[in-house]
Amino acid sequence: MLDEIEGTIQGHRDGHGFVLRDDGESDIYLPSNEMRAVLHKDRVKVRIVRSDRKGRPEGRVVEIVERPLQPIIGRLLQESGIWLVAPEDKRYGQDVLIPKAAIGSAKAGQVVVVELTEPPALFGQPVGRVKEVLGEVDDPGMEIEIAVRKYDVPHVFSDACIALARTLPDKVRPQDKKNRVDLTDVPLVTIDGEDARDFDDAVYCEPAKVGRSKGWRLLVAIADVSTYVETGSAIDVDAYDRATSVYFPRRVIPMLPEKLSNGLCSLNPDVERLCMVCDMLVTAKGDVHAYQFYPAVMYSHARFTYTEVAAILGNTRGPEAVRRKDRVTDLLNLHDVYQALLVARKVRGAVDFETTETQIVCDESGRIEKIVPRTRNEAHKLIEEAMLAANVCSADFIAQGKHPGLFRVHEGPTPEKIEILRNYLKATGVGMSISDDPKPGEFQAIAAATKDRPDAQQIHSMLLRSMQQAIYTPANGGHFGLAFDAYTHFTSPIRRYPDLLVHRVIKAILAHRKYQLPTLPTPGEAHAKLAKRLSKGANSRLQGKVGEPDQKPKKVSPETLAWQAAGLHCSANERRADEASRDVEAWLKCKYMREHLGEEYGGVVTAATGFGIFVTLDAMYVEGLVHITELGGEYFKFDEARQELRGERTGIRYAIGTRVQVQVSRVDLDGRKIDFRLIREGEELVNRAMKDKGVQRDGPNRSNTEPAPSKRSGRKDSPPRDRAPRSPIQAVKSAAKAPAKNGAAKKKTRTRR
Repeated sequence: MLDEIEGTIQGHRDGHGFVLRDDGESDIYLPSNEMRAVLHKDRVKVRIVRSDRKGRPEGRVVEIVERPLQPIIGRLLQESGIWLVAPEDKRYGQDVLIPKAAIGSAKAGQVVVVELTEPPALFGQPVGRVKEVLGEVDDPGMEIEIAVRKYDVPHVFSDACIALARTLPDKVRPQDKKNRVDLTDVPLVTIDGEDARDFDDAVYCEPAKVGRSKGWRLLVAIADVSTYVETGSAIDVDAYDRATSVYFPRRVIPMLPEKLSNGLCSLNPDVERLCMVCDMLVTAKGDVHAYQFYPAVMYSHARFTYTEVAAILGNTRGPEAVRRKDRVTDLLNLHDVYQALLVARKVRGAVDFETTETQIVCDESGRIEKIVPRTRNEAHKLIEEAMLAANVCSADFIAQGKHPGLFRVHEGPTPEKIEILRNYLKATGVGMSISDDPKPGEFQAIAAATKDRPDAQQIHSMLLRSMQQAIYTPANGGHFGLAFDAYTHFTSPIRRYPDLLVHRVIKAILAHRKYQLPTLPTPGEAHAKLAKRLSKGANSRLQGKVGEPDQKPKKVSPETLAWQAAGLHCSANERRADEASRDVEAWLKCKYMREHLGEEYGGVVTAATGFGIFVTLDAMYVEGLVHITELGGEYFKFDEARQELRGERTGIRYAIGTRVQVQVSRVDLDGRKIDFRLIREGEELVNRAMKDKGVQRDGPNRSNTEPAPSKRSGRKDSPPRDRAPRSPIQAVKSAAKAPAKNGAAKKKTRTRR
């Protein structure tokens, strides 16, 4: 009897699907006929029946284990007298039939939320009823309304949570100050972005003696959310359910009610606030010589912006400095300790790649006005280093106190990724490589040695993509990217639940007691996956090294299991928030680019795959696909080692960093995809390629020694354009992962600190 494998269905817009296995092994491919009776997100048992033509395991559904209550969002349509809803998320694959009596007040063309009343069957479509009418598809903010429901982001606080928030005071009361250090006379200040509304952290620095040498006393004061959000309370239940605030252009879905996030807990200027303080002594070499944690009451003496602080540090006699003359010395002290912390960062060998992040600027109606680069100035870096120092101290404090808690763990690259990166570095002639057990300094050394090369951006992108995602877990595995032996999140309890848990643990250690996790609702799917991983010993992060062959998994205590489940829940919801945010940004960019169809732009290749290249436009920071059929009249081959497409006739190469000129040819709003058409490769690119091949040119894209192929096509196995993965990182990963036997492309990931 064949083994039955349990997992979760992930649909595909083309009708087929995959089973994401609970045991973490390669995904199982499901052909279209197997997807007729199941839906995206269903939990199923499957048997592997064969391997498909690409070498992927192909399965057959034998049982539907769980059909989660999942609302489907889509547009209500009427076709030949039949009402149906076309799901906005194309992974569902089937339209939902709506009986006329179940339409309610909805009108044709409107975006609605559907609740299923009959599941799909082999020979029948799913049936549902309209549960909620969201409005017209072009209504301002509709993309956010769709995203929060599509990704099941909690966006409405419970009545109990709102009622409890109303009972909280509007300001710090005298009784709240008991047993706290009074820091109201210390000129702590906040430094945030111009559009920030909640202020988690305040900082202050002054010169201090560390032994016989000079150093600094650095105070990082963090909003004391745990005083107002009691364990197991209605506010706590809602906060845990959300696990993080979700940031969209023009809107934030907060983790805490506004009375707390923007009021009582926010370190607003000129008011008293309760805080938890990490008080550090930092040496001239940037090492934290000593630290202590304590609850305090503070008074923010100023609310600075990053732009303002950068201007003051750049010119201490400028207009910004004149307006803030009382705080200039404090800011210079902060800059001095930052410089020392940078020295320690370099000694550790922490990875520090400069990447371009973008910000979408919208008008009042929600339409994109422009997309601009978000530059990190000295003030951003100053605050980042101060927060890193406090986070490291909190991790050390928890470890020294031998109390369970959540660490922020970032593991090094897997053996597979190490091999891919080695091959790439060798193929591109970097002259440096990484060891079997690489250290962060090896990555940073390669980045530093190649920063002036023309292909530096390509090399740095490959270095970054070889790393894993960071997660929350009670098993401390260190932070590879930052080169810390122990690291956790302490500095943002207003917007991250793991930080709130860390605050509670620190308070428990200070009070010589033990913090007990509350009994809170957690997703059944998360618990099921966790149980599978623990039983098979598949996840070494959660159980040390129990995943080794012939070794039975260690017995896990209920307390450890609870912390593991909390880490899994917080990590999963962090990914959910990222996916929802990216989905909204992609929708806005697609809508924006519909107004620019046919226009030409310069751009740079940001990923090369077997089916084409992804190009980011210089002027707009928008990314789109140039399908392999649009690259010219020849056969292109994907070079896995070099991560580039190469023309067999001309030798022309498209790799990360290659400059091209493209035309906006197609925008798929539903699929969140933008297609470009290559206008010209650029004379320099073609001439160099032809010279390398020893071929004389006889026209813009022709050699006089070889005729052009009769068909403008790429590899025989390249997917059609509407099947290309949405994400260039996803595409690179699937191509690099391959041979195709490794299964479906994995989800787009990025390293988060």
